[in-house]
Amino acid sequence: MSERAYRCGFIAVVGRPNVGKSTLINTILGSKVSIVTPKPQTTRHRILGVDSHSDYQAIYVDTPGIHRKATKAMNRLMNRTAAHALIDADLVLFMTEANRWTPEDQDVLERLESIEAPVVALLNKVDRVHPKEALLGALAEMSARRDFAEVIPISAKRREGIESLCKLVPRFLPESEPLFPEEMITDRGESFRIAEVVREKLTLALRQEIPYGLTVQIERLERDEHGVAINAVIWVEKDSQKGIVVGKGGSLLKKIGRAARLELKQQFGVPVHLELWVKVKDNWADSEKDLLQLGYESP
Repeated sequence: MSERAYRCGFIAVVGRPNVGKSTLINTILGSKVSIVTPKPQTTRHRILGVDSHSDYQAIYVDTPGIHRKATKAMNRLMNRTAAHALIDADLVLFMTEANRWTPEDQDVLERLESIEAPVVALLNKVDRVHPKEALLGALAEMSARRDFAEVIPISAKRREGIESLCKLVPRFLPESEPLFPEEMITDRGESFRIAEVVREKLTLALRQEIPYGLTVQIERLERDEHGVAINAVIWVEKDSQKGIVVGKGGSLLKKIGRAARLELKQQFGVPVHLELWVKVKDNWADSEKDLLQLGYESP
């Protein structure tokens, strides 16, 4: 009997903002490849998470949440990034919350009408559904919205249903040799991941509206016998935002730097020296030219 053929393919994880896409991929990989905060627009880029096994390699594509009102260039670029990820997908995981259906969920579902790849619906955050009998109704409602390949209840944060999902994925992947080395878990380099850690700490520390007007760029990354030295610039859109990010006497910037440094030290396993500067680039989030200069990709 011949050995079973190796399988490899792309799985696009899509849904409205803040539904748990990044948490799902981090949970599957057992490693943090995408930052996570309770605020929308945390994921802005297409990030690959590579899950390698002896008989298959699943390449998960973390996408920005699809926005109804793409008023700024960054929102439009994020929508294009999410849509582009669907083109090459061998499987689509459509994430919603088990106890909530919104007009944005409906928008994403309508975008999937033209997709030829099989679509699996994931009802996330099932741990919040009470009483548990209500989950049966939610599953029935989702099944009625489209002819899904499967409808699976999960809790990405608590790992509920994740094992069942991972067992299901390989059957949808085409026969192919692995596309990435076995030890590789993401396509993103160190500078990108460092910038994302800093942005995560900023997003968690700042009030609601400020995080959407800032981004982080690494200007220096060096290693020596003493550890890792990093210089990073936090770009904001307005002078008023600069003062908020720095904080009184630099207190907030120090707090953000300390939180980022501790996580990076854990990642690198060596001492980390991190210096942060805050600079203003007027209305960068509504300029495609500025977005490209700051490392955003235009599909």
